[in-house]
Amino acid sequence: MHAASTAIPEINTALYKQALNVLKQSFGYDSFREGQWEVLEQALIGNDSLILLPTGGGKSLCYQVPALVLDGLTLVISPLISLMQDQVQQLKEQGVSAAYLNSSLTPEVAAATIAKLKSGEIDLLYLAPERALQPYFLNQLRQLNISLIAIDEAHCVSHWGHDFRQDYRNLGQLKHVFPDVPMMALTATADLATQQDIQYQLNMPDAFVYKGGFDRPNIKYNLLRKYKGYEQVLAFVRQQGNNSGIVYCGSRKKVDELSAKLRMAGIRCDAYHAGRESEMRELVQNQFLKDKLQVVVATVAFGMGINKSNVRFVVHHDVPRSVEAFYQETGRAGRDGLPAEALLLYDERDGARIKKWIADGSSPERFAVEMQKFEAMEAFAEAQTCRRQVLLNYFADYRDTPCGNCDICLDPPKMFDASVDAQKVLSCIYRLKLDTGAQHVIDVLRGLKHKRILEHGHDRLSTYGIGKSQSENYWHNIIQQLIHVGLIRIDMTRNGILCLTSSARGVLKGERRLELAVPKFSVTQSKKDKYVPSNVDSKLFEKLKALRKRISEEVDMPAFIIFSDASLADMTRIQPTTPSAFLSVTGVGEKKLESYGDAFISLIKEYQASR
Repeated sequence: MHAASTAIPEINTALYKQALNVLKQSFGYDSFREGQWEVLEQALIGNDSLILLPTGGGKSLCYQVPALVLDGLTLVISPLISLMQDQVQQLKEQGVSAAYLNSSLTPEVAAATIAKLKSGEIDLLYLAPERALQPYFLNQLRQLNISLIAIDEAHCVSHWGHDFRQDYRNLGQLKHVFPDVPMMALTATADLATQQDIQYQLNMPDAFVYKGGFDRPNIKYNLLRKYKGYEQVLAFVRQQGNNSGIVYCGSRKKVDELSAKLRMAGIRCDAYHAGRESEMRELVQNQFLKDKLQVVVATVAFGMGINKSNVRFVVHHDVPRSVEAFYQETGRAGRDGLPAEALLLYDERDGARIKKWIADGSSPERFAVEMQKFEAMEAFAEAQTCRRQVLLNYFADYRDTPCGNCDICLDPPKMFDASVDAQKVLSCIYRLKLDTGAQHVIDVLRGLKHKRILEHGHDRLSTYGIGKSQSENYWHNIIQQLIHVGLIRIDMTRNGILCLTSSARGVLKGERRLELAVPKFSVTQSKKDKYVPSNVDSKLFEKLKALRKRISEEVDMPAFIIFSDASLADMTRIQPTTPSAFLSVTGVGEKKLESYGDAFISLIKEYQASR
């Protein structure tokens, strides 16, 4: 692991100044983030590199700045058309000469782009891996002055990373075609095995490896035991006001069902998954980028191509299959560094199903890896210690102090003597002859008069109605905890029925005292303006957001591309009333000043005059 250095080597002082000038003029930042200079310096002096930085950690600038410093063309291998389009649009707004070549272009536009490449008019070219490896296109690239090759989402290259598509695995061929061109692989998540495999697959064994911290301190991590997923998601989304968010589900069917219910409840949302027509997927994504949709309910097919900085929350309706996936997906919130939330709904039955899918669907060589990854995800969900510590420790980013910004830290579990409640549940399962699911156990405990209860005489059991003083979701939570502590197991081979384990006997007989956590059913609500940055004038912030929205609609461009929320927050602190002062706002370069400076400066002057 390389730590960032604040010292500037004497031999690279000129390069550093040149890079810093590009950073300010084109991207509007006064200084590099921790590690950025160390990373991009390697590209500038011609070395291969593997870069691990969290989402929102400034990975893109690690190749975009060198692209403007170096003579020649920088190739960026990017996984999705939408991601290329967003990044190129943002770069053009910043005055950078960038383009993409993909299947969305007409032959005429593609030919015009290639002509610009040949004449040296383009600094950055975004490509899908499939096009980059076409023999005919490779021959064209050989005729150009290629200065850098950047491979985004580099975990897709690895056999041990996320399964994606085969062409990513073949990108190592580029090193044979361009042996003297530095290659930069970038990802937000990769364990040690994946890091080593990326270097092997890309033929860069001696690459400089930079591993930045994985912490995203602006994200608040929450977990709730899933009982009624739709109601829990709806309550959480309503807490968010009009802020943008993503809800992930484990299947297309669940995506369709949940998005339909949320729409019926008045939430501006739509569904996104690979089963929908490509035109509909593109429409949903564009509406989300332009804030016409508040929420997208999606499978994991959605997100890698989303370059939207103002996503304020991510919900997992179903538990992901790995910590890497969870980290990647939650990392799509708060890319601008402002406060964001991640909510995971967890049900042990979901875990049992996923383990069965892994066992049924994985090849022998993948089974152990997949199971190990999912068991680590289960451990995160079942943790009773700081969730951020558990998450970061998984990536070997060890922390010895709690974060203070997760559900465990903010609302620690309160324990109580649950021996009697546990006896009620265990006894009921035993008397139902070990052949029922959780819902029927709860219905019997609460004394309901369902047809099945009456037909089977379960209303005559001694446990009938002994739990009617507690709610349905209370008993569901207790059952989940009893599964977690090993007194009950779920038999997925028999339709998920509950079975007592040998450990249950001591509690049933009163020989063992049992403590459980007091059930919790909702995320503790933050203050109403939880997403308004601290130390800003909230009234001015809202006026600036309204102006940004109005301009975005006029130019038909996502609002966050015009200015991020972080830039607006900085405007409220600085309140610039001259062009030179406006340039001191984070994220404001020469092109942004030229395009939007007058409008925002005028609004700030009017606001000051009205106070």
